[in-house]
Amino acid sequence: MTKAVQKITLSPSRDIPFNKLVLSQSNVRRVKAGVSIEQLAESIAQRTLLQSLSVRAVVDADGNETGMFEVPAGGRRYRALELLVKQKRMSKTQAVPCVVREGGIAEDDSVAENDERVGLHPLDQFRAFQTLRDLGMTEEDIAARHFVNPAIVKQRLRLASVSPKLHEVYADDGMTLEQLMAFSVTADHTRQEQVWENVSRSGYDEPYQIRRLLTENTVRGSDRRAQYVGIDAYEQAGGPVLRDLFEIDDGGWLQDVALLDRLVTEKLKSEAETIAAEGWKWISVAVDFPYGHTGGLRELEGMPVDVTVEEQATIDALNAEHDRLEAEYQDADELPDAVDQRLGEIEAALLAFEDRSVVYDPADIVRAGVFVSIDSEGRLSIDRGYVRPEDEAPMGDPEIGHGADTSSTGDQEITASVPGAVISVAGSPIEAEEDDEDVTKPLPDRLIIELTAHRTLTLRDALAENPAVAFQAVLHNFVLAAFYRFASSGGCLEIGLRTPTFPTQAPGLRESVSAKAVEARHESWKARLPKSENDLWDALTALDGGAQASLFAHCASFAVNALYEPANRYNQGRVSAHGVRTRLDQANILARAVGLDMVQAGWRPTVDNYLGRVTKPRILEAVREAKGEQAAQLIDHLKKTDMAKEAERLLDGVGWLPEPLRLGDVTAAQEQDGEAGPLPEFLTDDEDRDSASDDHRPQLDAAE
Repeated sequence: MTKAVQKITLSPSRDIPFNKLVLSQSNVRRVKAGVSIEQLAESIAQRTLLQSLSVRAVVDADGNETGMFEVPAGGRRYRALELLVKQKRMSKTQAVPCVVREGGIAEDDSVAENDERVGLHPLDQFRAFQTLRDLGMTEEDIAARHFVNPAIVKQRLRLASVSPKLHEVYADDGMTLEQLMAFSVTADHTRQEQVWENVSRSGYDEPYQIRRLLTENTVRGSDRRAQYVGIDAYEQAGGPVLRDLFEIDDGGWLQDVALLDRLVTEKLKSEAETIAAEGWKWISVAVDFPYGHTGGLRELEGMPVDVTVEEQATIDALNAEHDRLEAEYQDADELPDAVDQRLGEIEAALLAFEDRSVVYDPADIVRAGVFVSIDSEGRLSIDRGYVRPEDEAPMGDPEIGHGADTSSTGDQEITASVPGAVISVAGSPIEAEEDDEDVTKPLPDRLIIELTAHRTLTLRDALAENPAVAFQAVLHNFVLAAFYRFASSGGCLEIGLRTPTFPTQAPGLRESVSAKAVEARHESWKARLPKSENDLWDALTALDGGAQASLFAHCASFAVNALYEPANRYNQGRVSAHGVRTRLDQANILARAVGLDMVQAGWRPTVDNYLGRVTKPRILEAVREAKGEQAAQLIDHLKKTDMAKEAERLLDGVGWLPEPLRLGDVTAAQEQDGEAGPLPEFLTDDEDRDSASDDHRPQLDAAE
């Protein structure tokens, strides 16, 4: 016989005046959490009570009902109603809908009510906010009614705008909220879905990787071009900007790169036309000029504009204020924000006075030119006063060359918008993408040249820091030229002194650590040396041995040429036809002697400088060498563009170098040549230095 199912009976509901209710001590909630009592009271005032209170009758000692009811479940709602009564926004006799419980345990009811409460899934809230906006509520209205900041509403509405297909993945726990946030950076549903398909298969699905893929064809708002033009000006010209509401985006991502470049060019040309009115013969315009672009040009010596009496008074006042603030806070562990800001303003103002306009001789201006570009902070950079060799005036004819430009600039675009001046917009050729997938094919000549340009510059810097090796290297070069028949053109130091130029501009060369170190060292020495070459010998004689050695090493470093040159590719190997080591081989010996470390010098493989320039098998080969076969297999299914980007991430910080940047096997060479010894006695700075005979002094002008 089947047993009858016991039917449940629900507790009855009643409307009870608020003044007949009291808060029960059986309510288990003790810690404040979630929406505040004040916010809940405002919600009840706007919407009335949306959920009944659970109450129990209060009985006396004999078990008789007293007419009062305690609230073991719903204490926060009770407190909110109590606040409304105190604010006289609700009558104390207002009937409150209640569920009257009998039997059981009050504490059990309180725990169950809180445990069984389930909040909205975030996606449901995103969609609900979207519905409210579609019904006519503003973002501010939604924020006010739901007690959140308007920025939170904007974020949730942005998440609601992500592709519905990705919403389904998120709802099924197929992606995290952080990943969904990353997809909100663009409104292109098709692109969002493509990227998700890619990252979900590859496993490279971190939020930062998703953002990078969605913005790969854009320009960051922090880019020098965007900073120079201004994002507002770009948007006014119709340029779209991607914004990230969940991460610091440095101004977002500018999508129309062609428009941005056009605005940059137009603004730079406008600046150039203004400068052309000063009378310069030529003006070269570029977003950024390559390292060494002023090589072979004579720099004019201008005279700074004199400081006026008023300006000097301002300078003195700024210096006095700076000294006073520093003295006042010299013992403080940390400067107040206002003081720190003021000190920065003072330093910027003083720097502006130091960077004063320079006056040039009009006779020089008519044959000289100007470089107009943008610095790394997006500010206009104007470098005046450079004379090309073909514009130099012959003796006795100082005005020659004025009026017409007979030189060939080789730039992309030339306009003569200002009479007497030629404004050229510099550019660089676009290379076709290499489709050959054969890993055995040699690296492209241009890429090897660029890589060895980095190595040459770093080697120059390293040699300049090692006077002993520099002296030995120069001595080695002289001895080769004087005593070895087949070695006269094989050395890697081109003593003349000729400074080898870089035929192509390697990405990042100008901003490299080595370039900045070389430039800083050169400017430091330039400031110490006399203006006139007639005074140079006496100035060199006045230097002590250490200073002479450092200057000697610095000058010698400019002769370093470790560049690969495709025209000589067959005679740059280990040994020449006569069994003599060639230039690149000797560059390896020199690099080993100075302890050259390209990784320490800051070079790392990127898409721009290597990975995006080689075939897919070479990319995989690099990852395999650095991280192993398993890492290579993670990316071997990707397209070349994505593979190069992921390889850059995998190789970051591991110290991997392409073959042209590695030290060659110079063990045998070291055994034959020996180690670089200490400084020669006449270059040391000991007390007996002055006793050395003049015959033993280095002839610094011997190679001139």
